[in-house]
Amino acid sequence: MRNLLIASVTVLLVTGCARNAEEKQLQNFITDHVAIMEPLSTETNLAYWDASTIGKAEDYDRFGKLQLEIRRVYSDANDFAFLKHVKESGAVKDPSLARQLDRLCNAYLTNQIPADLLERIVDTDTKVQEKYNTYRGRIDGKEVTMSDIYTIMTTEKDVRKRELAWRASKQVGDAIVADLIQLVKFRNEAAKKVGFDNYHTMLITTAEQSIEELDAIFNELDKLTEMPFAELKNELDTVLAKSFSIEPAELRPWHYHDPFFQRTPLVYELDLDAYYEDKDVKELAEKYYASVGLPVDDILARSDLYDRQGKYPHAFGTDIDRHGDTRVLCNLQNTERWAETILHELGHALYSKYHNPKEPWLFREPAHSFTTEGVAVFFGRLSRNAAWMQQMLGLTDAQRAEIGPVSFKYLQFQQILFVRWATVMYNFEKQLYADPDQDLNNLWWTLVEKYQSVERPPGPVDAGWASKLHFTTAPCYYHNYMLGELFASQLHHYYVHNILKLQSDKLVSYANDKKLGRFLRKKVFGPGVKYPWNEMIERATGEPLNPKYFAEQFVK
Repeated sequence: MRNLLIASVTVLLVTGCARNAEEKQLQNFITDHVAIMEPLSTETNLAYWDASTIGKAEDYDRFGKLQLEIRRVYSDANDFAFLKHVKESGAVKDPSLARQLDRLCNAYLTNQIPADLLERIVDTDTKVQEKYNTYRGRIDGKEVTMSDIYTIMTTEKDVRKRELAWRASKQVGDAIVADLIQLVKFRNEAAKKVGFDNYHTMLITTAEQSIEELDAIFNELDKLTEMPFAELKNELDTVLAKSFSIEPAELRPWHYHDPFFQRTPLVYELDLDAYYEDKDVKELAEKYYASVGLPVDDILARSDLYDRQGKYPHAFGTDIDRHGDTRVLCNLQNTERWAETILHELGHALYSKYHNPKEPWLFREPAHSFTTEGVAVFFGRLSRNAAWMQQMLGLTDAQRAEIGPVSFKYLQFQQILFVRWATVMYNFEKQLYADPDQDLNNLWWTLVEKYQSVERPPGPVDAGWASKLHFTTAPCYYHNYMLGELFASQLHHYYVHNILKLQSDKLVSYANDKKLGRFLRKKVFGPGVKYPWNEMIERATGEPLNPKYFAEQFVK
């Protein structure tokens, strides 16, 4: 079929009518493509939802088959030849069509690989995800959930039990690492067939980013946060060591309250969990979002919120059909961690819920994966915002004043800590795809010691790094969380100073402010991927992405 399209376009070029005709040909292609992909992507998203919430092997099998079907659509060589021809002709001048053409070209490019390799990639990917999602670590022979592990690591005083919980969180890494490394090699093989040195480079390039720009951003953030992090961590280590009656030099990974030390332990003068333990974090989130004109009751009604056997152990937000069926998966407990998580995941779901339905189906995605992360982070940060806590938890002025300095300290430390943690993830994954045969276990701990100042455990190191879910479910993605933090700070700065017209963000709670909902729906959510990500950010905030607002907010 597409060979005929190319032939007809060639004739039209000769007759001098190519420009309008090529645009018409492209529009016809897009119409046909969406007719195939829209129901197929919805079915695939529902299959993954079933697999994640139920955990049955047949659901993962169905998801794998549908993924392969999607990849086969995008691997069609004739379709890709047609799209390349249209793009190289320069005849498409309509901005909407040109943008859709760019998106399609990148999607097809990454799938121009032999059918047998494509099947191996999808089969191995599905196998790894199923094993990861349904695996449960063991403590003294007894299965435990990630919620159990988080509880032990945040409350348990017995160091042996803490160590066992930490090690249980890592056991899935050894269970999947062989298949995961094989998957990395298959992905690299595919990337090389379409002209890239490895899969990591391919995904970043086709996502309209560049390795050089990302390297520059992470190097700058490393320098900005090196000293503040050292000071904050020294203080934290003193507090933790005292609580366990040991010296700071004796601290090990299981003392830090999170399996990867990516969250700040709540160990200072106030434990923020105490303010959430008698609240329903689901109801808090629902009430808050309604107060800013972004209701989530429909999203929550479709969501899966509580822990059970076989269910995906973490959290995510998803868009099922690009027509408003958005939902979240969580494993809620009434803690600050899960208050942050549900605010975060609902941010993702709202971004997708409010894409403009009048825009083409291909535009009904976030401007970039990091922009939806930025929105999610913007809202997730509120769980440690004293003014927000006062509004939503019914605290007195005196309680807010008491919480304020400590809650900001937690938030500031969290942001600086996250820079260090995201730098580990970015550099490790870049090196993983550059050379998957190197000593990855040792590489992991070398980076953790360098950027997070956490000493590796004694004895031989295992593949605990592979227990980080993003290596399996969202490869070459983690840097987008850091860019999302930058975007969240830029949104915050713009809204405080240009919409609220304030000189300071002191006491800004973002509660009961329907202007916020209107601003986000119009400037961020509505356009979807209509504009390249930096153009969308400039249209929304008056300038392209700028790290200085993150530095001003947190690196003080």
